[in-house]
Amino acid sequence: MRFLASGNGSLSGVIGGGRSGTDLGEGRGWSGSARRAEGFTLSSKLYVGNLAFATTEDDLREVFEKHGKLVSVKVITDRETGRSRGFGFVEYEDASSATEAQSSINGQDLAGRDLRVNEAHDKRDGGSH
Repeated sequence: MRFLASGNGSLSGVIGGGRSGTDLGEGRGWSGSARRAEGFTLSSKLYVGNLAFATTEDDLREVFEKHGKLVSVKVITDRETGRSRGFGFVEYEDASSATEAQSSINGQDLAGRDLRVNEAHDKRDGGSH
């Protein structure tokens, strides 16, 4: 499963499959982390970009756990080299914690890099990736 973060932090539709933002997370591994409200989905999963290659999942956990109970933390690595790809995901138990974390942490420095924090969106492109 892949996720796409909108660059401006706004809710955007799902890429591929012609799906709208209202059906994100329904039975697709989001473990109840998406909430439906007023025709759009509030997600508790965040994309975290512009990570230093040395940033670990423990580093992310330390920064993000101050804003609520975390369900998961993942730094994405290259399949062949095992090296960080410079981004990851954090997931909260509830969307309000994710929203608070996004507004508080986006643009903050971690290991000399300004973090980019946006809502993560499920990306279904039908590819074999």
